[in-house]
Amino acid sequence: MQKPIMAVTGDETDEEIELAPSHMAAATGDMPTYQIPAPTTGLPQGVVMAASPGSLHSPQQLAEEATRKRELRLMKNREAAKECRRRKKEYVKCLESRVAVLEVQNKKLIEELETLRDICSPKAD
Repeated sequence: MQKPIMAVTGDETDEEIELAPSHMAAATGDMPTYQIPAPTTGLPQGVVMAASPGSLHSPQQLAEEATRKRELRLMKNREAAKECRRRKKEYVKCLESRVAVLEVQNKKLIEELETLRDICSPKAD
């Protein structure tokens, strides 16, 4: 099997185009014919790309975009702060509950210590 031939176009982009052999036989039958595939851009038909995205915006549009981005950032920041306060509140509640459990446990241990001291200490009669 023959390798496809690569051709370079003479336009500004200097793209390499792979020449694929045609499925039709050549007139002589000796040499396969080649056809050049149409270039594919990946964009839907009718879509035009601008030379530079910044060239289409007016100063007012840029200011509106900056304002919109600022408001979006502030809104996200408010949500993050709200979530942070909620997590802190949950953390403090967990700590308070742990303190309560430990205080009860400490009180029981102190009572047990007192009982053991009473049992083990010599009785002074």
